[in-house]
Amino acid sequence: MKNRSVHIVSLGCPKNQVDAEVLAALLAGQDFQITPEPQAAEVIIINTCAFILPAKEEAIDEIFRMAQHKKTGALKYLVVTGCLPQRYGKALEKELPEADLFLGISEVPNIIQHIKNLASAPPRVCRTVVKKADFLMNAAHPRLLPANSSTTCLKIADGCSNHCTYCIIPAIRGKARSRQPDDILREAEGLAEKGVKEIILIAQDTTAYGRDLKGRPGLGLLLQELAAVEKIRWIRLLYTHPAHLTEDVLEIMASEEKISRYLDIPIQHIDDTVLKAMNRRTGSKQIFALIEKARAIIPGVALRTSIITGFPGETKTRYHRLLDLIRLVRFDHLGVFTYSREEGTPAGRLSSRISEREKQRRRDLLMEEQAVISFQINQSLIDSRQECIIEGKSDRPDYPFYGRCRRQAPEIDGITYLKGENLTVGKILTCTIREATEYDLFGEAS
Repeated sequence: MKNRSVHIVSLGCPKNQVDAEVLAALLAGQDFQITPEPQAAEVIIINTCAFILPAKEEAIDEIFRMAQHKKTGALKYLVVTGCLPQRYGKALEKELPEADLFLGISEVPNIIQHIKNLASAPPRVCRTVVKKADFLMNAAHPRLLPANSSTTCLKIADGCSNHCTYCIIPAIRGKARSRQPDDILREAEGLAEKGVKEIILIAQDTTAYGRDLKGRPGLGLLLQELAAVEKIRWIRLLYTHPAHLTEDVLEIMASEEKISRYLDIPIQHIDDTVLKAMNRRTGSKQIFALIEKARAIIPGVALRTSIITGFPGETKTRYHRLLDLIRLVRFDHLGVFTYSREEGTPAGRLSSRISEREKQRRRDLLMEEQAVISFQINQSLIDSRQECIIEGKSDRPDYPFYGRCRRQAPEIDGITYLKGENLTVGKILTCTIREATEYDLFGEAS
């Protein structure tokens, strides 16, 4: 290859983004130039998600869009990696002839050889390489972080063994596989040396961490060890399963200053019949008890949850239990998704389906309720002092910077606009909240 330039597109969740950063670092280590401009790239890699129908549609649209650079740019080879090839394999070759190569999840560490083979192999030879999904990154795998990254995710495990009936992830990414604690700590220390101030722990289910390892080291111990990494200032925990979130983890979160008082607990539903059909391994009583316990142990904790509406068998009565849940619990942050029927899942075979129009109507009503609650919660924060991390410059002259306080996770929650003296990107400071909208806060550094 003459230019050796590569553009990487990462779709889907933060777990995919970490894989994309590993791909980028491996290529950069072999003198490939990673370019942000797709029209300048000789190779484009699209790291895909295939969790639900909208994610698949987004991936296919992106493949078509990037393929245009074969006509208008320098593009010679279009490579599709990640969950889409892992799920559909060689079937994609006929459906997406625009792509030159499809690579499964376990091919991440082999990306250099695959790219070299593209340039030397006859056209259309071995277009798909998909093996068992057993790749698990470790601290020896480099990551190419965005410039001046003060926040990044740390993947502590991959795969899932929960087998929720609506979810295809175990079939795509394999069973739950945890990294060794010392390996995670090595990566955290390396990230800290690069200037990272906040690490966000991610996995398909972070609370299942360590169950597959000898001695069964748990999430609680890992949190304590990570809190001892000197240059890390904030630790955030995402994707905790309500059936697996234990009291010791809550107590450690409350006792460790570095761990943000923020809990992401995707409950998915509150009706017991629906929860059983989803195979969520928890019921409404346990969910309410867990929320009460979390708020008692961690005063002021910001709670985020995710809900699926329109699941088969969700009657009007069962749906209204979701509305009652939102009004009663008053989550700080809420994500609502309409049920996506996925082939290959047990739920995909269920009858009593709900129309897409009705699913959307139910979602919109839930989000309208949440908007009122979020506004009230944010208004109550006016005049409070919040620790914030500055992430960039805004387009507002009155609040020229933006960032997040501890109660906000990147991408999924609102942001905090900031004004004051001596503000710089990457800095952690204390501000006083002066204004608030449904999802965003406005702070003055002090």
